[in-house]
Amino acid sequence: MNQTTGTMPPGLSIIICVYNEEPNIRPLHKWINESIHNIDYEVIYVDDGSTDRTRQEIIALNDPRVKLVEFRKNYGQSSALFAGIEIARGEYLVTMDGDLQNDPSDIPMMLDIAIKGDWDLVAGVRKNRQDGMFFRKIPSKIANAIIRKSTNVHIKDYGCTLKVFKGDLAKNLGLYGELHRFIPVLASLEGARITQVDVKHHAREFGKSKYGINRTLKVMSDLLLMVFFKKYMQKPMHLFGGIGLLCLMIGSIINVYFLALKLAGNEIWGKPMLLLGILLLLAGIQLITIGIMAELLMRTYYESQQKRPYQIRKVHTF
Repeated sequence: MNQTTGTMPPGLSIIICVYNEEPNIRPLHKWINESIHNIDYEVIYVDDGSTDRTRQEIIALNDPRVKLVEFRKNYGQSSALFAGIEIARGEYLVTMDGDLQNDPSDIPMMLDIAIKGDWDLVAGVRKNRQDGMFFRKIPSKIANAIIRKSTNVHIKDYGCTLKVFKGDLAKNLGLYGELHRFIPVLASLEGARITQVDVKHHAREFGKSKYGINRTLKVMSDLLLMVFFKKYMQKPMHLFGGIGLLCLMIGSIINVYFLALKLAGNEIWGKPMLLLGILLLLAGIQLITIGIMAELLMRTYYESQQKRPYQIRKVHTF
């Protein structure tokens, strides 16, 4: 590592997921090399099944600091990030897009904030975002507000890929499915100290955006999972059992009422309220059963892998 500043700077791994970004590779790599100094770094390109010459462009860089992870087919951004994080060697990791919209010159500033403040995650917030208003900005603002309210993790811009992590945190995130949008929430579940900072954003010059309005439903469905993880991961019985007991109580009250009517000689069969009472009774039993099964699965999850339901930041000795 370079010791120009008199201190040993940390190793840095820059992870860039690319899919059909052929014209962006060379200018992006040149931009990275011009932006980062006095830091020993590697650049990991994860090619997520590109059908153009993206791979050939990366290979043609012929840079010993470059690693190329080539997928057999398109698996999605979360899987690509997961793969890049798995092989990264740096003490700190950076994630960014390969479309020239994120600015590599922000990386040294974000890394400096992470080191000096001992932050586990520094998230970028796109200032003066250069995207379409109706199909990108407005849906993004609405989604960000819903996520903040639901998870109580107050990040302004969940959609900004430019982030700086501590390496040990990044390797414990578990980026499955399409959860890359919820990295701050996953980090919060690991007890991470999180901050955010304004970063530059540029309009796309080459290629087409891979995002559209159709991803809104995916975000909303993943949000339900994040809310469960955030509030009930270690205590699923509090969710399923609570709702189940409520249904059971209401159903029992309704059924007892109709039983009293029947004993009084009234005809009760076929009444909608009676059917509702029976339905709530069965739903309550099922939800309580699901809660018990979920509790057993959580115990198996922790005990079989020797995981702990807590994270220790550090142990101080004096």
